[in-house]
Amino acid sequence: MSTAQGFLFFLLLLGVAAAGLRLLSRTTPTVPYPVLLAVGGVLIGLVPGLRLPAIGSDLILLAFVPGLVFEASLSLNLAELRRRILPIGLLATAGVFLTVVLVGVLTHLFLGLDWAGAFLLGAIVAATDPIAIVGLLRQLRAPQGLEALLDGESLFNDGTGVAVFAAVLGTIAAGHPSVLDASVRFVLVTAGGTGIGLVVGLAGLVLVRLVKEAELEILTTLVVAYGSYLAADLVHASGVVAVVVAGLVVARHVQGTQLHGFWNLLAFLLNAILFLVVGIVMPAQRLVAVAGLVLGAYLIMLVARAVAVYGLLGAFPSIPWSWRHLTLWGGLRGGLSVALALSVASYPTVPVLAYGMVLLSLVVQGGLLLPVADLLRLRARPVD
Repeated sequence: MSTAQGFLFFLLLLGVAAAGLRLLSRTTPTVPYPVLLAVGGVLIGLVPGLRLPAIGSDLILLAFVPGLVFEASLSLNLAELRRRILPIGLLATAGVFLTVVLVGVLTHLFLGLDWAGAFLLGAIVAATDPIAIVGLLRQLRAPQGLEALLDGESLFNDGTGVAVFAAVLGTIAAGHPSVLDASVRFVLVTAGGTGIGLVVGLAGLVLVRLVKEAELEILTTLVVAYGSYLAADLVHASGVVAVVVAGLVVARHVQGTQLHGFWNLLAFLLNAILFLVVGIVMPAQRLVAVAGLVLGAYLIMLVARAVAVYGLLGAFPSIPWSWRHLTLWGGLRGGLSVALALSVASYPTVPVLAYGMVLLSLVVQGGLLLPVADLLRLRARPVD
C-alpha cells in the first residue's frame, strides 16, 4: 500500500469509526460523544499490526485548531459574554498562571519532576480546551450565563494557555529559565497574536460585507480562520490568540444561516476526527507503566483547577455555587494539550503524563459531566 493509499485508508477508518460511535452515542445519552471518540481512538491505536501515519503537533495545531476555535468564536453569545467578561477574564489569565504554578510546584514536590519539566507540564495542561467543552455544552443545555462562562473561559484561556506554553518552552530552550523572561515572551506572543487577529479579522469583515454571497462569505471566513493562525505562527506570535480575536471581530457582524450551518458541520467533522486522533496518538501501553504518576498528576491538576475556580470566582457573589462546581468539573483538557505535548521531545516523561491527564480528564470529567449537571440541577432538559 502506497503512502497516499495508506493515508486515504486512515481517513476512511476515522470516518467509519466516527459514524459508528455517533450511532452508539445515541444509545448511551449520558456518555458524551467526544468521550466515546477518545476511547475509540485509543482502541484503534491498540489494534496489533495496524500501521497508522505519523501524527505530529503541527498537523493537529494547523489542521484542526483554527477551524474549531473560529467556529467556537462565531457561536459565542456576545451579550452574555459582555456580562461575564470580568470572571471570564480572570479565569483565562490569572487562572492559567495559577494552574501553571501550582501544577509545576506540586508535581516537582510530590512526583519528583525536575523544575523545568514540572512547569512545562503545568503549561501544557493549564488551559481548558474549547474543542473538548463546546460540544458537551451543547448537549448540556445549561443556563446561558453558565454556558457563556464556561465557553468564554475555555476559548480565551486557550489562547493565553498556548502563549504561556510558548513562553515557558522558550525560556527553557534559551538556557536561562526565569519568570521575568517567560513573562516578557508571553506579552510579546499575545500582543502579536492580538494585533494580527485584529488586522485579519477586520480585512475579512470588509470582504464579507462586500461580497454578500453565501459561498464567498464561507470562503472568506475560512481564509480568515486559517490565515490569521498561519500569519501569527510565521512571526512566532500566538496563532490561537489571532484566531480568537479574528473570530470575535467577524462574529459581531456575521449572522448568516448558511455560514453558521457550514461552520457547524465543519466543526462536527473536525471534532470527530480530532478526538479519534487524540486517542490514537496516546501511548496507551506506556501510560500503564506510569499509571501511578499519571493519577497523581491528574489529581494535582484538579486541585489546581479548584484553587483557581473557587479562589477567583469568590470575588463574584452573584455567581451561584452550582455554577462554580460545574466550572470546576467542566475544565476539560483535550486535543490542544495533546498537540502541545507532542511538540516536547526533550522531556520524554512530560508528554506521557500529559496524555494520561488528558485521557482521564475526558473519560472521568467528560463522562460524568452530564450526571453532575443533573445532580446540580443545571440541565434545562434531557438530551434528545
